[in-house]
Amino acid sequence: MIKEFKEFVSQGSVLDAAVGFVLGLAFKGVVDSVVNGVLMPVIGYLTAGVDFSALKIVLRQATETTEEVAITYGAVIQALITFLLVAFFLFLVVRAVNKARRKKQEEAAAEEPAESELDLLKNIRDLLSK
Repeated sequence: MIKEFKEFVSQGSVLDAAVGFVLGLAFKGVVDSVVNGVLMPVIGYLTAGVDFSALKIVLRQATETTEEVAITYGAVIQALITFLLVAFFLFLVVRAVNKARRKKQEEAAAEEPAESELDLLKNIRDLLSK
């Protein structure tokens, strides 16, 4: 069992997954900082400063002996907004990467020398002479 585990861990796919996971966590920090530091203040400005995380429906008021019982639907709204913003941000990143890849592929295809007319005519002559 230990031998099988060592073989599993030493496979390249596990290492690739681990590297991808670590990079994903690092990228999450970048995305979170863009969403929380740039996009959410704009959303707050557009919604006249509404703090969605504070929206709730109080089921039972807090007393001296008990805590407040509330449904915090504002946290769900904020999570949905954050999700949509993160998804849109990632869409923009993936779109830019795909555009750069396409441009690179087009440049590589353009660099391939096309056969000139003279070469084509020579090939036709050689085929006809046979």
